Amino acid sequence: MNLTMEKSQISPADHAAGIVHIGLGAFHRAHQAVYVENTLAKFGGDWAIVSANIRSNVALVNQLNEAGNSFHVVEYANKECATVREIKAIKEAIFAGDESGKQQLIQRLVDTHTKVVTMTVTEKGYFLFPATGELQLDHPDLQHDLKDPSNPKTVIGLLTQSLKLRREQSLEPFTVLCCDNMPHNGQRVRKAVVDFAKTLDTSLAEWIAQHVAFPSSMVDRIVPAMSETDFASIKQDTGIDSPTVVKCEQFSQWVVEDHFPQGRPQWEACGVQMVADVSAYEMMKLRMLNGSHSLLAYLGPLAGFETVADALQDDNVEAFLRYYMMFEVAPTLPSFEHQELEEYCSALIARFKNDSLQHRLLQIAMDGSQKLPQRWLQTWEELNKSEQSTAAIELGMAGWMLHVVRQFESGNSLNDPLQDALYSMLSPAHTATEVVSALLSQSDVFPMQMQSDDALKGRLEKHFMALQTSPLESSFSSLIA
Repeated sequence: MNLTMEKSQISPADHAAGIVHIGLGAFHRAHQAVYVENTLAKFGGDWAIVSANIRSNVALVNQLNEAGNSFHVVEYANKECATVREIKAIKEAIFAGDESGKQQLIQRLVDTHTKVVTMTVTEKGYFLFPATGELQLDHPDLQHDLKDPSNPKTVIGLLTQSLKLRREQSLEPFTVLCCDNMPHNGQRVRKAVVDFAKTLDTSLAEWIAQHVAFPSSMVDRIVPAMSETDFASIKQDTGIDSPTVVKCEQFSQWVVEDHFPQGRPQWEACGVQMVADVSAYEMMKLRMLNGSHSLLAYLGPLAGFETVADALQDDNVEAFLRYYMMFEVAPTLPSFEHQELEEYCSALIARFKNDSLQHRLLQIAMDGSQKLPQRWLQTWEELNKSEQSTAAIELGMAGWMLHVVRQFESGNSLNDPLQDALYSMLSPAHTATEVVSALLSQSDVFPMQMQSDDALKGRLEKHFMALQTSPLESSFSSLIA
C-alpha cells in the first residue's frame, strides 16, 4: 500500500465556530469539513464548524466527542494508493434529536459568531414534493413544527426558528448554504423556508425573503457508507482503528454561488469554485453522475452486481452508461462544449471503476422517489419535447418500478419516504400493465405529461417484462447497437 499521511495543522481552540452544519454524516466529514480544514490551516480565522445530527446517529456524535472531534479521512485512488488526512475542523458535535440537544443547536444557530449554515440532510430532509418543489406543509413533521415552532423537528423548522430569534435580537441573519443534490438547491430551500414562515408570521417571511441569502452549491465526491468490511480494510491498510474514520475517492469538487453578506472563508484558495451561477455545473453533475448512479442502482442488481465498481467491470455496462451520458444527457446541457462533456463522461467512468470504494448499489437506490425527477425525468421531458431518444432513461424507470415491486413482494423496506403510498398502489398479483399504470400515476413523482403518455406506458411495460425475463445485457445491447 502506497500511503501518504497528513496530520492536521490547526488547533480548534484557536478558531471560533463561524459555520454550523446540519447533517453530520460521512459525506460532510469527507467533503465540507476537509475544505474548511484546509482553509483554516492556510488562513486561520473564526470558521470552525459546529456539526449536528437532528434525527439519528447519536452514536457518531458520542464517538466524535470522545475523540475530541478529531477524525481521519482516507482518500483512495485505488486499492493500492491512499492519502490519510487528520481533520480537526469540527469544533463541536451535537445530537439534536432530544430536547436539550435541540436547544443547544438553536443556541449555536443564534450565536453571533455563526455566519454560515450548511446542510447535507438528503433530498427528503427538505419535505419538498419531488415533482413540483412545493413544500409538503401537511407532512406530520412540518405540522409539528407549525404547532410548536420553538421545538422544531425539521431543518426547515430549525432554520425558521433560529432566524426568528436572530431577528428579535437585532442580529444579522446567517447565510443558508444547501449542499444536497437538488437543482437550484438554494432557491428551493429559500422558497421552503419562506413558505413555512408565512404560515407562522407573514412579517417574518418577508424579512427572510429580503435579508437572508440562500446561495446554491454543487458538491461532488463519492463517499460510500462505511461497512464493517471497510473498517477492517482501513485498519489493515493504515493502522487506524476508529469508528469515526471515513473513506472516499480522491476526487473532490465544490462549486458555490458567491453570495455571503456576512462573510465566508477564503474557500477559493483551497479549491472551491466560487461562481456567479452554479446551475450549469449542478445540472451536468445531477444528470450525468447522479443519473448514471441511479441507472446502476436499479439495473445493476438484476445482473447480480452489488457495487458500482463491480458493474463497471462489464463492458456492456460501460457502453450503456456512455450512451446514456452522451446521447441522452449531453443534448440537454447547452452550456458545455461536446468535448468537455466527453471528457467529463470519461472521467466519471474512471471514477466509477475505483475498486477501493465498494459503493453499494442498494445504498444509491434509497429515496428513489426523491431523486428520479431531477436525475431523469426533467431530462426526459426536454428530450421528448424535441423528439430525441429517451430509451436509456425509460429502461431505468422500468428498473426502478421492478425494484419497488420486488421490495414490496419480499416484504422489505423500500427506504423511501413515499414507500407507503407506492406500496398501496400494488397488489400481490399484478401484471406489467397494472404496475406501470399504478406507479406512473404517482403525481408526487411523475409529471402529468408522463402520466398521460400511452406510448410511454407501452414502452415501460415492454421494458418491465424484459427485465423480469431476459438477461440485462440484451436490453443494453438493443440501446447501444
